[in-house]
Amino acid sequence: MNVPVSPVSYVSVFHYGLQSMANAGAEPVKQLLKLIDPLATDALGGALAAALLDNVDAIGAAGFQLYLSGDLGAGKTAIVRALLRGMGVSGAVKSPTFALLEPYTVSSLDFYHFDFYRLKGAAEFDSAGFRDWFGPGRICAVEWPERAGARLAKADISVELTVAGEGRLAALHTSSELGERCLNHAVANLQMLDDGLSLPAPAHSSSR
Repeated sequence: MNVPVSPVSYVSVFHYGLQSMANAGAEPVKQLLKLIDPLATDALGGALAAALLDNVDAIGAAGFQLYLSGDLGAGKTAIVRALLRGMGVSGAVKSPTFALLEPYTVSSLDFYHFDFYRLKGAAEFDSAGFRDWFGPGRICAVEWPERAGARLAKADISVELTVAGEGRLAALHTSSELGERCLNHAVANLQMLDDGLSLPAPAHSSSR
């Protein structure tokens, strides 16, 4: 069974080795994606969703952290919204800018969408008990992770978005084997869409 999708011919995927983009003191870029419009940004979220759904068991055992950085309006919330839609969430997907946290359930996992733009620093992260929301069986998508400082563990996948004309540049990094596997899967999904193909249905796809 295939999941019907619209071809996405406007997602350009550029591959960089871990060392070729490294600068002194900077984290190497694993993948650099050129997303030429909002539909391409949504396609990235959908490709990540398919990758995560195909790794539900591993996420159930270890948890998963996705961090998104970039200026206001760069597309962080758009990626998370497309990710949630791709994982089967059909209800309202609200930005957690004021609440700081919006919870969901996808497949057998808890999904927590954080937005730390208004976080007053690491002390508020501690006092609010946000650390307790991270762990096995939980996907944590965090916008503005830098506001929490060193309180956050390393992301399995981090996405840094930069506005580039009408589109965006997305630099993606990994810091775990699970993140590496999911990122490679997501890029393969984008390449399938770029070729006008449909993505196979994930092994786990229910949500509530």
